[in-house]
Parts: sequence; structure tokens; C-alpha cells
Amino acid sequence: MFTLNAMAFATMIISILLIVYPLTNPESKTFHLNTKNAVKNAFFVSLIPLLLFVSEGQMDTSANLKWFDFGLTNLSLTTQFDKYSILFIPIALLVTWSILEFSVWYMHIDPNIGGFFKYLLIFLLAMITLVSAGNLLLLFVGWEGVGIMSFLLIGWYHARSNAAAAALQAVLYNRIGDIGFLLTFCWLMKNAQSVELPFILSMYPSTILLIGFIAAAASKSAQFGLHPWLASAMEGPTPVSALLHSSTMVVAGIFLLIRIHPLLSQNQTALTICLCLGAISTFFAATCALVQNDIKKIIAYSTSSQLGLMMVAIGLNSPYLAFFHICTHAFFKAMLFLCSGLIIHSINDEQDIRKMGGLQQALPMTTTCLSIGSFALMGIPFLAGFYSKDAIIEAASTSYANSMALMLTLIATAFTAIYSMRLIYFASMFYPRTTPVLLYDENDTRVLNSLTRLAVGSVLAGLLISNITFPNHPITHTMPTYMKLAALVITLLAFAIAYDLAKTFWTTPPTNYAASKKYDPLFYNQIVHRTSSDIILNSAGQIITHLIESILLKKFGPDHIEKTQLQPIKVTRISQTGLIKTYLSILFITLISALTI
Repeated sequence: MFTLNAMAFATMIISILLIVYPLTNPESKTFHLNTKNAVKNAFFVSLIPLLLFVSEGQMDTSANLKWFDFGLTNLSLTTQFDKYSILFIPIALLVTWSILEFSVWYMHIDPNIGGFFKYLLIFLLAMITLVSAGNLLLLFVGWEGVGIMSFLLIGWYHARSNAAAAALQAVLYNRIGDIGFLLTFCWLMKNAQSVELPFILSMYPSTILLIGFIAAAASKSAQFGLHPWLASAMEGPTPVSALLHSSTMVVAGIFLLIRIHPLLSQNQTALTICLCLGAISTFFAATCALVQNDIKKIIAYSTSSQLGLMMVAIGLNSPYLAFFHICTHAFFKAMLFLCSGLIIHSINDEQDIRKMGGLQQALPMTTTCLSIGSFALMGIPFLAGFYSKDAIIEAASTSYANSMALMLTLIATAFTAIYSMRLIYFASMFYPRTTPVLLYDENDTRVLNSLTRLAVGSVLAGLLISNITFPNHPITHTMPTYMKLAALVITLLAFAIAYDLAKTFWTTPPTNYAASKKYDPLFYNQIVHRTSSDIILNSAGQIITHLIESILLKKFGPDHIEKTQLQPIKVTRISQTGLIKTYLSILFITLISALTI
């Protein structure tokens, strides 16, 4: 067993070194191709420890490098390759390889394509660091790494004000989560004198500690209240959206909670917070996706909704289900973004789905993959999403869960079917609503290979991964048939209703346009950003005005001068009587004093 662990550790390190290698010559003209090939090779190498893990059923290996020694405690860089990292890294590498190959085609006219690929590569390395970290210090390095790289990639077209604002918004929302993370880090250094995960997981959990972890996860994984940055992140190039929303940054928060789950499982308050927060997030984001017309924002809100579902799984005390959904979600979400990017590229950078249509004739491969991805997202049986999504909803149905949370999750499942149907309907079906002179072209091997790999993953990943992620002990399913079929029935019913609505209402142009912005899904941004800014700026203005003008300037300015000068003025005024006798007397007394001294 030790030999197998050592072999797994060595091959993982080799795969990481393969990824790092292109960075030794970033000025190379073929840097983008070297990067793609390096990630491809790293993926094949990373399959070795995965196969060893599948054959053995259990594997856990770690390495420790001491960094700082403080006497009572020390900070070290600890790597840990357990079942989560050994399974997740090949998936992340496969998805990233497909996205990088697509990017070679998508960004070929960009003058700084080498810089773009360098950012993507560092982004991937930061995520691998986060996944394979054995303590909170190294995890925080990866955490901040994905944060800063997302800022640079979202703001890639930084001359556009929307892109620059979106990048800044992503950083500011993630700073809220970093406060939670640093709170837990400092609390552990003060109370436990250690940030090593095995030591932390053996502690009795403190509620304040767990709330810090949940706050960190909520901002990074765009849960309700901290979700607006995710839709704004669509201002980056499409490959960035695909990488950011599929297997990297947005799942980092959920992955953190999976890592510290033994602590969460002992605290009912923390589990309830996760469950309710996840249910509200999945419902709200699905509602926003229903009324979006921008193809990328529909898929972005869909990501936020799926992250809410993962948080529900954490709240149900089933971290393996959340991890399972992370793994399956990576394939079809990356594929949906690549399809949307190809469609946008083909129709002259138009992102409004109402101006698409009839693309099954012009872009058959793309629309097929878009449909497969949407069906997998809905949880149609035997596609990847079905295995993980259905399992989470079944777990919610059969546990002592908050019934409101369960209801919101089921409604969000129905909404998922509706916005997926709407996406397929407007993009693929019926007649084209685009300019007929556009040149549609998907016959590039870089595009076709990327989409094919992700499409195969979207079909097969659920079946393959389900045998690995579930616990070894048998799970007894003793639920009524109607409960077992609840998610599937709701999905199919919503899909049928959506199709009926599509035929009836979606094809007819609206007769009267609402002048009100009341139904704009960005109302949350308007309320929170403007209200919070107004309150903070006005309060700060009043406090500063009061402090500086009323206290500092007045008390230490005119008032102070008045009080200090008043007494000498009074004394001087008394002596100035205007009588010659007084003046002569003072002169005489002064003269006598001078002569005497």
C-alpha cells in the first residue's frame, strides 16, 4: 500500500511539473500551444493515480515542508492527495485541456494570446494548489491565487468599462469571503496553535469558526447575497467564463466546506445555515435565469443555481454528493459555455437569444452539444447531471430537512427545465432570426475535439464517477415510488409546460413594453450597491463633517483662540483707562523698580 501511495504522489507531482514547465519560457511564440500540450500530457499522467485509487478503493498520501517556526506553533506547506484531489485533478485537467484547445481557435487574433494562456495556466495551478492543500495556509495561497487570476481574466478587455467594473466587483465580493477565511485562520492560530487539516478536524467545532468558513464559501461560490459578481463575470472572454464557472474558482468555496465537513457535521446550526442558504440561492438564481435574454448570463445564473444545490448537499450532511455534483457539473457547464461562445462568434458577437434561431441547420454539432449539456443540466435520466442531481434531491426528500428548503429546491429544479428549454428553443429551433449573410463555421478540429470530449464526459461521467464517490457501506433506499420519481416528474412536467408556452407566447412579439424596471433581475445590484453606497458615504460624510468641522476646526480653531486670548485682552483693557494720572503713575513705578533692581 505504501508503494502505491508513493507512486500516486510521484505521478501527481510529475503532472503538476508538466503544467509548470511552459512557464519557464513564457515569451515563446508557441507558448499557447505548449500550454495546451502540457495540460493534455498532465491529464494522461494524472490518470495513473486515479486508476490506482479505483483499484485499491482508498488512498491518502501527504508531504510536509516546514516554513516558519514560532516555537509553540509552526507554519508548513502541506500537500495532501486523497480521494477528493485524486479524482478532481484529472477532471479539472480534462476540462481545462478542452477549454485551452478551444481558446487556441477562439483567441487566435488576439495580439496578446501568450499572456492570456499564461493567466489561464496560473489559474489552473492555483486551483490545483487549493485542491491538494493539506493545511489552511497552502489552501489560502490557492484561494487567493484563483481570486487574483479571475480579476485579471474577467477584466481581460479592460478598456471596456463593463469588463473593468465586473473584474473589480468580483474582487470586492470575494474580499468579504476572505474576511471570513482570515477570521477562521486567526482563531485557529490563537486557540489551536495549528492550521493543519487533520488536527483541525479532530477539534470540537466552534460555531463562530464554522460561520467564518461558510462566509468564505458563500462569497467564493456566489451564494445568495454575494451572487451578483458571477453574472457580471460574463464580461470576460468565453473561455474564461467556461473555466471560471465549470471546474475551478466557483467550486472552491464548496470544496472548502467538503474538506472541513467532519467539523460541520457535528454542528446542527452550521448545517441548517448551509441548507437554507443553498435552497434560497438555487431558487433565486433559477428565477433570474428565467428572464434573462443574454445567452451567457442564462448559463451563469444556472451555475449559481447549481452551486446552491451543492450547498444544499453540504447542509444535508452529504459532502460526497456535493463533490459528485461538482465533478459532473464541470463537463456540461464547460460545454454549454463553449457552445455559447461558438454561437456568439458565428453571429457577429450577438448574445441576445431572441436574435438567434434555426442554428440546428447552420451549426449542427454546436446545437447538439448545447442540447446534450442542457439535458444533463436538467437531470434527464442517464446523462451525467441525473446521477448527482437526482441523488441530492432524493437525499433531501428522505432526510429530516427543512420542508421550505426542500420545496425551494424542487421549484428550482422545475425552473432549470424551463430556462434550459427556452435556451434550446431560441438558439436551435425553427427559423433563423439573424442576418443571412453571416458565415457559420464550426468545421475546425480544435473546436470539434473540445466539444466532443466534453459531450462524452457529459454523457458518461455520472455513471463512471458514481461508483467512486459514494461511501463503501451500502446505502439502503427505502422511499416511496412517488418520492423517488419526484425530481424526474417535476423536470419533465416543467419541460412540457415550457414547450407549450414557447409555442404559444415566446414566438409573438410583445404588444406593449413595460416602462418599469421592476422585473429587471439586476434589481438586487441596484438595491444593494446603491443603498449600501449611499448609506456608507452619507454616514461617513456626516461623521467626518462633525468631527472635523464641529470638533477639530471649531473647538481647536476659533473657540480655542477666543478662550486663550480673552484673559490677556481683559487685562490689557483694564490698563487702558485714558487717564494721564494712571499713565504717569505706571511710568513712575516702573522707573523706581528699574533703578532699584
